[in-house]
Amino acid sequence: MLIGVIAGLVGLSFGIFGVLAFRVSEQQRKLVDVEFDEPALPPGAAEVLAVVGRAFVVVDAIDGVVRASPAAYAYGLVRGHTVVHEQLLDMTARVRRDGVILEKQYELPRGPLGQGTIIVQVRAAMLGEEYILLLADDRTEITRTEEIRNDFVANVSHELKTPVGAISLLAEALEASADDEEAVRRFAKRMHKESARLAALVQDIIELSRLQGANVAQQGHPVDVNAVIAEAVDRSQLPAESKNIQIVVGGHVDARVYGDQDLLVTALRNLIDNAIRYSPENTRVGVGVRAKEGLISISVTDQGEGLSLRTRSGCLSASTGWTLRAPGRPGGPGWGSASSSMLFPTMAAK
Repeated sequence: MLIGVIAGLVGLSFGIFGVLAFRVSEQQRKLVDVEFDEPALPPGAAEVLAVVGRAFVVVDAIDGVVRASPAAYAYGLVRGHTVVHEQLLDMTARVRRDGVILEKQYELPRGPLGQGTIIVQVRAAMLGEEYILLLADDRTEITRTEEIRNDFVANVSHELKTPVGAISLLAEALEASADDEEAVRRFAKRMHKESARLAALVQDIIELSRLQGANVAQQGHPVDVNAVIAEAVDRSQLPAESKNIQIVVGGHVDARVYGDQDLLVTALRNLIDNAIRYSPENTRVGVGVRAKEGLISISVTDQGEGLSLRTRSGCLSASTGWTLRAPGRPGGPGWGSASSSMLFPTMAAK
């Protein structure tokens, strides 16, 4: 009898302890659920962000990252749950304070160790009453292409002024020397030379304008690089002979590249012409070609004064995959470099 009572009390104790433990566990689970409950965006916001097509970051009232797209991490805008750049935090602070929509363009470091920069167009606005949305669009390629195009137009304008101005002066000289047969022949010869130079520049512009409306890489075909070099050198023989400059070609490749042969010839000829124009008489201009690790490298060298390291580093900055040494001259990169930097990045040829 006594043993039964004791056993009953022990069982009752275990039952009470189990009930208490269950209730404590439930209370802790509720606390955990409340503590780690995922922030809720306004209705429909997540669906819209999923198809917006831009990098996005959603931050809360203390600038903690609530949601961020993979592109935002790839651009280096977010690391973990933190917005990296002070410029973006300044935008969120102003939007939160003034309730306005801001849009700015920034050039930001892509990584923590200075691994290049990225140019982004950022738009910041309130998302509901609690959150702020940052939309970022990568404008790096567009901005740099625009800079190249502006440089290109400036160089073309400069190159066109020379023959146009010369023809105008020669026409005035012809009019003033109408009775001098020898002067007329001399001025007419000079006019013919300048008009030929102007025609060549105009033809180059016409060929380069094809880049504006077509993707050369998609419309290209296999091109023999050796044939491109041979044709470019042949077109440059006359100005070379006038200065007694020898054009020497070195190397040979069997592989072909994918691109537009006419445009490649035009770009390479411009570089060779630059090398000839700014080289002393009785010197040599070298054109070299080699293939390595699936890439074909073309180099143009001369015996001119050369460019400073700072100026040389800016030449053809958009031309990836080409080994091109800028021709030596006291100025900076001109028509040859500008036209080549427009041509090379548009093709699959390397």
